[in-house]
Amino acid sequence: MEGQVSAAPASSNLTFGRAAPIVALTFVDVLGLTVVLPLLHLYGAAFGATPLQIGFIAAAFPLAQLIGVPMMGALSDRFGRKPLLLISQVTTCLSFLMLAFAASLEMVILSRVIDGLFGANLATAQAAISDLTTEKDRARGLGLTGAAFGIGFIFGPVISLLSLQLTDSLAVPALTAATYSFLSILLTLFAFQETLPPERRQTARRVKLFPRQLFSRPAALVILLILFAEQFIFFGFEALMGVFTLSRLGLLGGGNAFFFLVIGLILVTVQARYIGKWVRQYGEQRVLATALALLGLGLALVATTPEQPQPFYVRVLVEFDLRAQIPTSTEAILGDLGVELPAEGNNGVGGILWFLVALFPLSVGAALIRPNANSLLTRYAHGNDYGSILGVSAAVISAANGLSPIVCGLVFQQFGPSVLFGAGSAAMLLLALLSLVAVRQPAPS
Repeated sequence: MEGQVSAAPASSNLTFGRAAPIVALTFVDVLGLTVVLPLLHLYGAAFGATPLQIGFIAAAFPLAQLIGVPMMGALSDRFGRKPLLLISQVTTCLSFLMLAFAASLEMVILSRVIDGLFGANLATAQAAISDLTTEKDRARGLGLTGAAFGIGFIFGPVISLLSLQLTDSLAVPALTAATYSFLSILLTLFAFQETLPPERRQTARRVKLFPRQLFSRPAALVILLILFAEQFIFFGFEALMGVFTLSRLGLLGGGNAFFFLVIGLILVTVQARYIGKWVRQYGEQRVLATALALLGLGLALVATTPEQPQPFYVRVLVEFDLRAQIPTSTEAILGDLGVELPAEGNNGVGGILWFLVALFPLSVGAALIRPNANSLLTRYAHGNDYGSILGVSAAVISAANGLSPIVCGLVFQQFGPSVLFGAGSAAMLLLALLSLVAVRQPAPS
């Protein structure tokens, strides 16, 4: 027998005082996560891991989240957001400490599995924002957590590189991430106010990992399918962007850091200032279709980026730098990619400018896609099943993240980046058409 819950609030409670702690803890959590993510392949390499074993390290977290995030989200619907946030943050902090003091490759992988199983910080924070909002302003609220994610995405890798500059020990970035995770625990303990009071919680004896109403609605299933396919394609671009800019533009780490900074700034601007306005004016369904079309346009521009190395490119120097560096995470997963460096003699800024133009629609589309899709999914919630529904959404994203780098990397290796990103562009445009045909703006509850 399933217990009853009262309806979500009729008026929005999304005030600065209630939202600020959620946004702050999201930022701090992402900061800790992105300090570690760029270096995971190095932790494996330190223990002599093979490319396949490093692939397991990369896949351990998203695959564990397939089980963990729906479970934690459903438990938060029953017991409240704050206790589940604390459990999630404590286990994330412990996983970073395990990584810092890992004495074997197995401990490195175990630390990522533990974080994946219990680390549902972001999905639970999104559920808390959903508790405070109405259907009218939910996309704007979810956009705030997306903006916090974007800011953390900007600063985390920078902090990671700075920490490695200070010491050669890989324990330092992991300890830095653990410190940020501990700060998020303090924020939750002392600043976060419970958003799901007892009278609005699920009272079922059995926790609903997969809400029935979500899977009984064809439109909801289409949204989940779109989320999986979009993330599979876009995460492939993210994972292979460094290899692509190396082979087309002759850029190493510094140039890619600049591109990630541009992406992060666009993400934050769109999610913090524009997403709420556009959703109120056009509705989530149209904004979702527009986001997919923008991603398709961006990938088409990426596929047609001219092969023109940057003005100061010297092939022999780049080859020397590559031999002196530890392989990137993508190279570690796939082994020797055999990337052909661009030839000299055609140096210029045209390729870089073209790629920057491509990043604009890509970044705007990426900023819009998940807040709108998740806002639409919460329309199919009964009572306050936001945790379990957003947990399913996060699990779908994790499944895409676990599969995409390997599959897209193999296509890149066999057929080249133009085929990969051209096919991705066509698929995104088909997804945009699918969203227009099969997804309807739900009527207000």
